[in-house]
Amino acid sequence: MRIVITGAGGMLGTDLVEELQGRHEVLPFGRADLDVTDFELTRSKIKDACPDTIIHAAAYTDVDGAETNQDVAYEVNAIGTQNVALAAQEVKAPVVYISTDYVFDGQKKSPYHEFDPPNPQGTYAKSKLAGERYVQTLLDRFFVVRTSWLFGRTGRNFVKTILKRAKEGNVLRVVHDQVGSPTYTRDLAKEISRLIPTHRYGLYHITNQGSCSWYEFAAKILELSGIQVELIPTTTQELARPAPRPAYSVLANLCLELTFGRRMRPWEEALQGHLIQSA
Repeated sequence: MRIVITGAGGMLGTDLVEELQGRHEVLPFGRADLDVTDFELTRSKIKDACPDTIIHAAAYTDVDGAETNQDVAYEVNAIGTQNVALAAQEVKAPVVYISTDYVFDGQKKSPYHEFDPPNPQGTYAKSKLAGERYVQTLLDRFFVVRTSWLFGRTGRNFVKTILKRAKEGNVLRVVHDQVGSPTYTRDLAKEISRLIPTHRYGLYHITNQGSCSWYEFAAKILELSGIQVELIPTTTQELARPAPRPAYSVLANLCLELTFGRRMRPWEEALQGHLIQSA
């Protein structure tokens, strides 16, 4: 199978390339290779690649930056996705679109499943939901994969930030009133690789099992790393970030379980594996 991956240089993209390239012909497009906001370029690159599947992982992911750069967020996450979907339409290739837990408002007290109505609050979340809509309306064959709180070996992520600041001896202040499901990009890439050949198209939530607050996540990172540093819980209000975040955005992997009978491993186990490999 010939698989085009947009955003191939990103945290998830890197693991997707590594996971898929042994069994498939992978064509990785990083930011320098493909600007998805350029329709003619996107159309030309995808037409030349003639893929069997496109994994669209390229995105504008600066949640706070999206509030002051709304045009950029919508241009990349919405219009860029429209461009990829239209190009996929021409070559008759299904698309795997990577979306986010932030499409929910965080008011629910139990995990969000695929049949819960989205209600995005910030610009980043709204632009990602717009991307979902383009994929769902323009294509007959697609996987929309919502995931959350990604960490991995490359790129900026919470695990790297906590370890860096802890090793510098800084006091860590981390919010305790936002709850979600940390997800290891290697595990997510593996699950996507298993999903593609099934042709069981639709919307899927894919995260590591379990949930925690950012504070609890930080505490587990420090515990497993054997680092002792002062960790202080704080609130979202005290942190005063520009973009709203859902207070509760745990995703139930309902369709993955009902369709395939599969569950991801717990986030604590995934984190431990990641830290051992990164040591």
